[in-house]
Amino acid sequence: MAPRRYVRTYYRFPLQYPVIFGGAPFVGEGLLTNLSLKGCSVMCDREALCGSEVRVSMWLNNELPALPVELGTIKWVNGNQFGVEFQRMPTEAQQRLNRLLRLELIEWLEKRHRTRPSSGSASRQR
Repeated sequence: MAPRRYVRTYYRFPLQYPVIFGGAPFVGEGLLTNLSLKGCSVMCDREALCGSEVRVSMWLNNELPALPVELGTIKWVNGNQFGVEFQRMPTEAQQRLNRLLRLELIEWLEKRHRTRPSSGSASRQR
């Protein structure tokens, strides 16, 4: 039977924040490379095991305390990069994450709007 393909539900914003992660056999530090409501990608100096359960602490915008993910599952591994799906996090942490991503979405939409040429300007000039 072919392995099931993993499909993301939420858009991942390209962000970079320091993280600490740990599972039963390992603890490590890395760099978060993108983030969504339900997951993130991490680059580090070791290779993780797909399917492992991990805890993750993220330093978002240098805010203290770190944003904790109590339980996550490593869904994919590509060399020293891996993707974590968030399974459980405290309500306060989920609210902080929601606020951060809402601000990122607003910024992304504003940039997109500024770079898009207006649709009616060419026809009005004629």
